[in-house]
Amino acid sequence: MNEEIKNPAQEAEQETVQDTVETPAAEETAEETAAEGKETKKAKKNARADALAAELEAAKAETAKTKDLFLRTAAEYDNYRKRTTKEREAAFGNGVSHAVEKLLPVIDTLEMAAAAATADENYKKGVTMTLTKAYAVLKEMGVEEIPAQDQPFDPNVHSAMMQQPTEGVEPGIVVQVFQKGYTLNGRVIRHAMVVVSA
Repeated sequence: MNEEIKNPAQEAEQETVQDTVETPAAEETAEETAAEGKETKKAKKNARADALAAELEAAKAETAKTKDLFLRTAAEYDNYRKRTTKEREAAFGNGVSHAVEKLLPVIDTLEMAAAAATADENYKKGVTMTLTKAYAVLKEMGVEEIPAQDQPFDPNVHSAMMQQPTEGVEPGIVVQVFQKGYTLNGRVIRHAMVVVSA
C-alpha cells in the first residue's frame, strides 16, 4: 500500500497556509461588496434626490400656473365689475336723459305761458310757480341750461338756425335763442337753437 501517510501537523499547517492565502482575496471581495453597497446606497440617495427635485419643480410649475390663473381670474372679475357698474350707470343716465328729453317740451310750453300776456295775474303766478318747481327738479337731476344769448357760437352746444348781420355785434355771436339747450351732468341732451351774427 503505497498510500502516503500524512502527518496531522503538516495538514494543519497546509490549511493555515491556504487560509492565509485565501483571506486577502476574501477581504478584497468583502471590501468590493461594501464599496458596491455604498455606491448602491449613494445611487439610491441620488435617484431619490433627483426624484424629489423633479417633484419640487413640478410643484413650483403647478403653483406658478395656479397663481397665474388666479391673477387672471381676479383681473377678469375686476374688469367685469367695472364694466357692469359703468353699464348700469350709463343705462340709468340714458333713462334719465330720455325722461328729461320728454319733459323739455313741457318746460318750453310753461315758459311760453309764463311769458304770454294775460289779465289774470293769479294764472300767471301759478304758471311761474310751476315753472320754478320744474327748474328746481331739473337742477336736482343734474340738468342745466346751456348759456347761449350773447355768447360766442359753440357748435358743441349750439345749433345755428340761421346767420344774420347785426350792427354793433361782431360775427359769431349768438343774437337770438329760438329754443333753450340743456345738458345732463355735462352731456348735451338738447342743443340750443340759435341765430348767429354774421
